[in-house]
Amino acid sequence: MLKNIIFDFGDIFINLDKEATVNALAQLGVSKISEETVRVCQHYEMGMLSTKSFVDFFEAKFQISSEKLIAAWNAILLDFPQHRLLFLQKLAKNANYNLFLLSNTNELHISWIQENWGMPLYNTFKNCFDHFYLSHEMKMRKPNTDIFAYVLKKHSLVAQETLFVDDTKENTAAAKRLGIQVWNLIPQQDDIIHLFNQKHFSY
Repeated sequence: MLKNIIFDFGDIFINLDKEATVNALAQLGVSKISEETVRVCQHYEMGMLSTKSFVDFFEAKFQISSEKLIAAWNAILLDFPQHRLLFLQKLAKNANYNLFLLSNTNELHISWIQENWGMPLYNTFKNCFDHFYLSHEMKMRKPNTDIFAYVLKKHSLVAQETLFVDDTKENTAAAKRLGIQVWNLIPQQDDIIHLFNQKHFSY
């Protein structure tokens, strides 16, 4: 029986354009994303680098100004369709499940969302969840299994009674290895509002 639902954020609630940042960086001269750059981005997602250090890295290595870098970095973030918020609010109001957000994100993205949405909407969204986990605050990130193990242990969740929804196959595969039920949602094909139309979960 399903008791807990853990949601990703990007392309589950807020729409993303995952190529936009890559394309914007390419226009700024970052035509190849090196292993070092990937590592810096991952460390930033895990809160192991400050925003200043992250921005300084791109400025020093690629001569990109902080303003242009931040605009490129946030280009991935799109709109938050109202029907998804309404679905989430109804789910929270019914109180049939423990609701969690578990997102790989970073300070710049969250700051953009808070400013773009406005704090009232951001807090309305956040307050739908019983627990709200952001990778840069946790010092962990998906698909590392320690982030899932942490949430399970901290809240005494039974993996088989828990569903994890994410648009990245690597992340759902990691959760599944711990016995968590998963839905690998495909953007533009699936929508979170159709969660309970999925036939392969034990409700």
